[in-house]
Amino acid sequence: MSEAELVFMMGQYEARIPTDRFYAENHMWVQQKDSRLFVGFTSYSVRLLQDVYFLDWALDAGSSIEKKQTIGEIESSKAVSNLTAPGSGSDIQFNEELLNDPSLINTDHHEAGWLFSFAAEVINHEDYLTAEQYVEFLDEGWEKTQRIIKGQIQ
Repeated sequence: MSEAELVFMMGQYEARIPTDRFYAENHMWVQQKDSRLFVGFTSYSVRLLQDVYFLDWALDAGSSIEKKQTIGEIESSKAVSNLTAPGSGSDIQFNEELLNDPSLINTDHHEAGWLFSFAAEVINHEDYLTAEQYVEFLDEGWEKTQRIIKGQIQ
């Protein structure tokens, strides 16, 4: 384990949480590079989704987005899920490589498997959690998540 990451244990599985980015409660990471925020799935969400094999965007590149706006859909071996924006911004750009090969989400979700980016001057820290806060958030919800996984909650 790198010093620059935390680990949340999902049973026997280690969900790695890099500390060089922020996190949203919808299990996406957000990393600022210059005036753009790059967004991808956390290890936790990739583990729950399992094999991702289809991704579709509901917006055109260049569109503005609002926090919690539905921006697309992802299909995995476990579910079809809406993708929602973790924050607000403009000029959304999608990782075009994922449309041809969504398996990058499974194999390299912290780097090459990023989902999209959008323009924002600064990260609005009220919208996001630090790595430490995200691990606490996961810990607080883990018992319920396990019951859902096991089909105990309808």
